[in-house]
Amino acid sequence: MELLLTYDVSTITPAGRGRLRKVAKLCEGYGMRVQKSVFEIVCTEPELLTLIDKIQRTIDDDEDSIRIYKIPKGSFRTVQMLGTARPLPHDDALIM
Repeated sequence: MELLLTYDVSTITPAGRGRLRKVAKLCEGYGMRVQKSVFEIVCTEPELLTLIDKIQRTIDDDEDSIRIYKIPKGSFRTVQMLGTARPLPHDDALIM
């Protein structure tokens, strides 16, 4: 499945800045950063459930916001890009 994951983690406190780094690291393990807080992810349903669980353990439900959009398979190949955006190799192996 293909996902678009966005996050908005409060960075007002040192704890918030730590959560931001942890969420970003988690997302880097599952997909590719396309903007500062936006990731394109190709994964299986079990991988998605694991990612959601890890994020839920990391964020503060009262301060942080995560959005995960399931998009039709093949959507990443049809994205219209402007400016400095470049196509990403979603079909290649993800090396961690």
